[in-house]
Amino acid sequence: MTALKNDRFLRALLKQPVDVTPVWMMRQAGRYLPEYRASRARAGDFMSLCKNPQFACEVTLQPLERYPLDAAILFSDILTIPDAMGQGLYFETGEGPRFRKVIDTPADIEALPIPDAESDLGYVMDAVRTIRTALDGRVPLIGFSGSPWTLATYMIEGGSSKDFRKAKAMLYDTPEALHLLLDKLAQAVTSYLNGQIRAGAQAVQIFDTWGGNLSAAAYQEFSLAYMRKIVAGLIREHEGRQVPVILFTKNGGLWLESLADSGAEALGLDWTCDIGEARRRVGAKVALQGNMDPSVLYAKPAAIRAEVGRILESYGQGSGHVFNLGHGITPEVDPAHAGAFIEAVHELSGRYHQG
Repeated sequence: MTALKNDRFLRALLKQPVDVTPVWMMRQAGRYLPEYRASRARAGDFMSLCKNPQFACEVTLQPLERYPLDAAILFSDILTIPDAMGQGLYFETGEGPRFRKVIDTPADIEALPIPDAESDLGYVMDAVRTIRTALDGRVPLIGFSGSPWTLATYMIEGGSSKDFRKAKAMLYDTPEALHLLLDKLAQAVTSYLNGQIRAGAQAVQIFDTWGGNLSAAAYQEFSLAYMRKIVAGLIREHEGRQVPVILFTKNGGLWLESLADSGAEALGLDWTCDIGEARRRVGAKVALQGNMDPSVLYAKPAAIRAEVGRILESYGQGSGHVFNLGHGITPEVDPAHAGAFIEAVHELSGRYHQG
């Protein structure tokens, strides 16, 4: 494989010296870009975009053509695993993801297969290989998956949910059934991420989007315990380099110390955490990724620059910070504002990495 021309993202995750703070954006390949909307229109629909490796590669690279980002992230969806388990994923306009089959009973869980990364999710592995070739060492490629708890909520609710009524009822009424589902999903996620690493992903992120909706005790038992299991089962070195793991629990600021003990190299923070306080709490155990409020990108470039400066100052001197948004970039953002954000990170961060 081609040597990396820009490895500051990987270096920062391992707390090694960098010249400037690296930056990428969650959902950086997405609807805020007119070129993405054009590609999606040509593909026909979202899943056709995901399942065609050439289209997935095209949209993965689009933000890199516009901006000097320090990493690419695989274009896919967190719900590919439940789809491969036979749940029948589809997208309804204005409604988001839905499943044709929903988990209602312990028997439904027992019947679920654990998908094979290459045979059942080969289109994702093909996309990773295609993207790595196209990147030609420009920047590292990030692979990703949803966390077991997050995937389970969609499978039990049949789609997105505001209150997680069915999933939480299962958690308290029949915890043994939920544990069986989460264990199967942990096995599937481990296999899936290892498949992505073998195919060429140079770092991986686990998106625990809904972990922050749990109580403190339930989070430890039903979310973090399974992410720990995944981290323990991942390939940690490939192509002669360490493969860092990032855990991102939205609204997980209460549990940073537990997350820092998970075995992951880095923690993603949402914008409700102060990054300087987070750094004081976790010490040198992990790198931190984040954590500007995505809504700041609706403001004028001067305000964006000021907020970037504030977050950099809060984190302080030294490596171990990957700048990102606290959640995904939203579709209504002006692409020029995203450009101003990335430019500000690179311009303002150099002084934090001197000496």
